[in-house]
Amino acid sequence: MSGPSMQTTARHDIAVPVPDSGLADGFSPRPRPTIRNVAERAGVSKSLVSLVLRGSPHVSEHRREAVLQAARELGYRPNAVARSLVEGRTHLVGALVADLHNPFYAEFLDGLQESLHGEGLRLLIGSGRWDPAFEDEAVEAFLELRVDGLVLLGVAPSSDTLAEAAAYTPTVVVGERDVELDSVDIVVDDDQLGARLAVDHLVELGHRRIAHIEGTPSSAARCRCEGYLVAMRRHALAPYIMVEHGDFTEEGGRRAALALLKREPRPTAIFAANDVVALGVLTAASELGLRVPEDLSVVGYDNTHLAAVHHISLTSVDQPRRAMGRSAAALLSDRICEPGKTSRLRQVTPQLVVRHSTGPAPSDSQSDPQS
Repeated sequence: MSGPSMQTTARHDIAVPVPDSGLADGFSPRPRPTIRNVAERAGVSKSLVSLVLRGSPHVSEHRREAVLQAARELGYRPNAVARSLVEGRTHLVGALVADLHNPFYAEFLDGLQESLHGEGLRLLIGSGRWDPAFEDEAVEAFLELRVDGLVLLGVAPSSDTLAEAAAYTPTVVVGERDVELDSVDIVVDDDQLGARLAVDHLVELGHRRIAHIEGTPSSAARCRCEGYLVAMRRHALAPYIMVEHGDFTEEGGRRAALALLKREPRPTAIFAANDVVALGVLTAASELGLRVPEDLSVVGYDNTHLAAVHHISLTSVDQPRRAMGRSAAALLSDRICEPGKTSRLRQVTPQLVVRHSTGPAPSDSQSDPQS
């Protein structure tokens, strides 16, 4: 059976069939209802509809319900662009995340979004992928959307684009200390303390050859490495210090662990820069036929949901992710209201969560020639 003739238009490499005669064939989309339509349906003025949609308390409950009912029946949605022009705000917050593959960031965003929602703010998320070009592109997109504020998660405002954005847009940086802008708030974990907790735990178990896999260059990675070095020296274990440079990825953890575990003598414990890196360590140990924790103890950082998975059971340093998200939301909301405030720093205290990936040092390690 022959049908109406069709022509195809292409946009962004997607072919979309459209009719030659839109209205005649019934393909024309229904016009979007306007605030005038809502007012007519509810039997009120446009200004009263605007008051209801803005949540004004100066409207009777009867009229408020009439307007909301009319809006529901018509399928009306407020024009966010028009509203932002009137109010001078979009009620949008842009969150730039260093790596969406890291579950720590996802769990932080849960806490952030919960709190922002309570403040009437909506969250947009962009991924920097540990690449300055992607970071700049995401922030520029946020600025084009005229977000009310920015959250930089695991990203320092080091590029000109990010620094300029943070200078005139309310901004909170999470997980990074290297921020020299006066009007930017910071939420961080005490990374040095967290590293010391990990080393102290391993020393208590009798380990001496404790290695550390360093994360992607950042203030968090630097502080965790410094905490490791301080703790090793405090326990008189400086001769056993082993640091392998890596990144914050599972494959980076695997490569670094293989390099460490092929040393003679090899470490009996590895403190990883985060839980994702620790998963790479567990993979490397399995490839080399090493048992965890009998032959090798492993400690991660962040205490993500992965650490608690039964067959992983990773000992990890806990950062209170949701609490950090709530703190960041509170600081940002406050700064949106009062952008001239001086910078504030909120530091949370980590705790060690012990699971099955750590155990007593192997008995043969006691005969280490360096001891």
